[in-house]
Amino acid sequence: MRGAMTDTARHGPAGFSGAMTMMFAVAGGLSVANVYYAQPLLGAMAGDFGISPASIGIVVTVTQIGYALGLIFITPLGDILDRRRLIAVQSLLLCLALAAAALAPTGGLFMAAMAAVGLLSVLVQTLIAFAAVLAAPAARGRTVGIVTSGVVIGILCARFIAGLLSDMGGWRSVYLTSAVLTLLMAIALHRILPDHRESQPTPSYWSLLRSIPVLFIEEPVLRRTAGMAFLIFAVFSIFWTSLALPLSVEPHAMSHTAIGLFGLAGVAGALAAGGAGRLADRGLGNWTTGIALGLLLASWALIAMLHTSIPALIAGTVLLDLAIQAVHVTNQSAILAIRPEAKSRIIGGYMVFYSAGSASGAIASTAIYAHAGWAGVCLLGSAVSLAALIYWAVTLPRRENRPLEQCPAG
Repeated sequence: MRGAMTDTARHGPAGFSGAMTMMFAVAGGLSVANVYYAQPLLGAMAGDFGISPASIGIVVTVTQIGYALGLIFITPLGDILDRRRLIAVQSLLLCLALAAAALAPTGGLFMAAMAAVGLLSVLVQTLIAFAAVLAAPAARGRTVGIVTSGVVIGILCARFIAGLLSDMGGWRSVYLTSAVLTLLMAIALHRILPDHRESQPTPSYWSLLRSIPVLFIEEPVLRRTAGMAFLIFAVFSIFWTSLALPLSVEPHAMSHTAIGLFGLAGVAGALAAGGAGRLADRGLGNWTTGIALGLLLASWALIAMLHTSIPALIAGTVLLDLAIQAVHVTNQSAILAIRPEAKSRIIGGYMVFYSAGSASGAIASTAIYAHAGWAGVCLLGSAVSLAALIYWAVTLPRRENRPLEQCPAG
């Protein structure tokens, strides 16, 4: 099987089955969940390590900084190394980092472990790039959409599972459980993934890193989508990082499990991701993005009603996640259609902006919440959402930017 799959990986997508697609989706979800487990647990972590509530958002920021470094220094390796072996090694190292986070005795050691967790969780980007290589060109958007759906479900379920496990065994049990699941995932992936190395001449590692800025210079679509990624994931982090803070105190005083349930409300966003990929395959990526950004801005009117209507908050959560993931899928479909020999570098470079946006949103939202409460968070989220919509409108007419409708299918 491995030999057949290796031939497929190098010469065509015929062996890329639906079952393999689902495996990529599940593995991606398990990997990226590690970046988001902390969000509903920030209050418990603050109490355990003696960190003030206004500063506890640094846990998310440190994790995102590690993630950004992984995108720069680890993800590009997929363009020169056997992706199967790279994925297996990353998975095993991630398992060790998760165990270190669970057992950390001090806040400083915990922060270091979380930086390592972020660094190694870029495994999900290696999986997405690998899926794009194996998929048929005409179905690349759909395949990326399915894998992204798994990633989003991992993000959303991470909050619920983290809250549930924390209520049962403390927040440290979350990372111990994830370490075990990651080890099992590493074994499964090593057994079923095909060997795969790009057939083009292999550059040196440092040449590979130096080529990333060149890709941004030469590919306008990459620059455009990267800017959008920064804005939409700043919005994502503004909402999810600060949500636990008002819900965990009076008058709501919800448990970690109850707070985690809000993540499940956003599953609609994960389900929409596959649909956005199909629209991208039909050449409708730009307009899908515009509509999604309009929904993103509208979601804040509902989210602002947290203190008066929990159903409105749930509806706003669904809209926000649906919009952000739809934009993310169309972005990835666009950039993975260019420069086949550089898919890992392209997705890594793009995701650096994702990580920078997430880190910026996390630290800004907790600081603003401490001074202006939930109303301040909603004003910030609305402002960044509006900026994203304006950015889309301004860049849309620039046909020299090779919008998605003009990108080649493969």
